[in-house]
Amino acid sequence: MKLAIVNYGAGNIKSIQFAFKRLGYEAMLTNDPKVIEAADKVIFPGVGEASSAMRMLKQSKLDTLIPKLKQPVLGICLGMQLMCNHTEEGDTDGLGIFKVDVKRFSNAVKVPQMGWNTIKNLKSDLFKDIREEEYMYLVHSYYAENCEEAIATSDYDIEYASALENDNFFGVQFHPEKSSTAGEKLLKNFLEL
Repeated sequence: MKLAIVNYGAGNIKSIQFAFKRLGYEAMLTNDPKVIEAADKVIFPGVGEASSAMRMLKQSKLDTLIPKLKQPVLGICLGMQLMCNHTEEGDTDGLGIFKVDVKRFSNAVKVPQMGWNTIKNLKSDLFKDIREEEYMYLVHSYYAENCEEAIATSDYDIEYASALENDNFFGVQFHPEKSSTAGEKLLKNFLEL
């Protein structure tokens, strides 16, 4: 199986590569559109700030490629947020794959949310054999609003979408590569889609 990790300069790439290696797969780090299009599965990671990440995507023309991909695509953390319509972070338009906006947590809670939180309302094959209220590891100041495309939610200040699905596109706010056995199971489920 050919796995491509989109390399656009905004990612915590090594831990994702190691997570797939533990599952017995080599994931290639690339920004080559031909390699990404030819992959069986695509991982779209992201760590950092939305407007500069979007700028880097546009420079490498990946902003037009990603929404057209036909194979399963998994956005992780900022990668998922960039797949949404718009984010308040840097007042940035996203790729519009998920029809939802990304907002900043209020000052009523400690921002960023950093650490373990539970996921619930699980609705997809991505969560096969993962139980309700499982803990996943998160680090984020912005969240996708709860919406029709939500396939998991979490609570922090409010209930928000911690995972999204639209056709062949999936996004998770948490870091499966840092979420122990449950995160590894999710990555395995993604590979089996």
